[in-house]
Amino acid sequence: MTRTTLAAAIAASFAVTGAASAQELFEMTSGYAENLPILGTASVNFVDKINSISTEVEFEHFNPGELVPALEMLDATSNGSVDAAYSTSGYWQGKMNAAGLFAAVPFGPEPGEMLAWMLYDDGMKYFQQMYDDNGYNVKVILCGMYAPETSGWFKKEITSMEDLKGLNMRFFGLGAEVMQKLGVSTSLLAGGDIFPALERGAIDATEFSMPLVDANLGFYNIAKYNYFPGWHQPSTMFELLINKDRWEELDEIAQNQINIACMANLADNFAEGEAKNFPAMKENVDEHGVEIKNWNEEQLQQFESAWLEVAGELAAEDAFFKEVWDDLQQFRADYKLWSNNIYLPRPYQSVADQ
Repeated sequence: MTRTTLAAAIAASFAVTGAASAQELFEMTSGYAENLPILGTASVNFVDKINSISTEVEFEHFNPGELVPALEMLDATSNGSVDAAYSTSGYWQGKMNAAGLFAAVPFGPEPGEMLAWMLYDDGMKYFQQMYDDNGYNVKVILCGMYAPETSGWFKKEITSMEDLKGLNMRFFGLGAEVMQKLGVSTSLLAGGDIFPALERGAIDATEFSMPLVDANLGFYNIAKYNYFPGWHQPSTMFELLINKDRWEELDEIAQNQINIACMANLADNFAEGEAKNFPAMKENVDEHGVEIKNWNEEQLQQFESAWLEVAGELAAEDAFFKEVWDDLQQFRADYKLWSNNIYLPRPYQSVADQ
């Protein structure tokens, strides 16, 4: 082999190697600012995970508004304006009635049960079908989750359900329709828009997320009454949307790497929420003068009754909502044989606490 031939062979080898190692770049917009603990950091953590394990793809994270506004992410991902979006399907409740069933179900499953339905029953099948049937060109992957949120921050104490009537409140997903049944005027605001709305009096109350996240946004400066439990979001699921054309261009290895990174993100997101919220609750009370309030059983039953009305109405007008709702209800009925027998009652008076 001459020197010229050898040089050509080496150059060709480098060209093949370079082509093989080239990564597909995905620009990913997030629904949450990266400085928001648990909520915003989850999308950053996903990007870190996929970029640390993949030689096939590389994701670049963008905050809300840098590429598209948070509430426009679905359309932008579908039409290819962005490659991917990290969000929650509850934001699309106004577009598709069933969207909230894959985000947060009032009085619905807690995280373990929700994951069981999503991953080992019919949840993910219906999740993808919802986007397909409505003409959205996206692949959906479950990519984050956490336990219940607080059910709201109020400027005035709620002494009876009558006090809710006439309030203007930021509220999310299916829970917003419940609040409307109870006389609350609701609006869906992105995270960064909530504090200014509270401050200027455009809204009287808000729900958004967990105590640590809400404290980061400063709600306690204006609304001192923080209500629990989070009946409207016993668990919250987060999605990774990828433009379907981009997804189908990837080979099986790259697709598996993205799925694996999302599965790791589920565990990480849940654990972080469980670890960091009780210190935040204590700080909210001790340093910011927040009063923790709990809905009583009668009030919770009124919320639940309103929710069952909403669910019945949506099922009557939307065949797909009914199909998904019936499937989830059947799963929950069967799951009770396990959950009612295996777990300790709650609250349980532990001997160690006596």
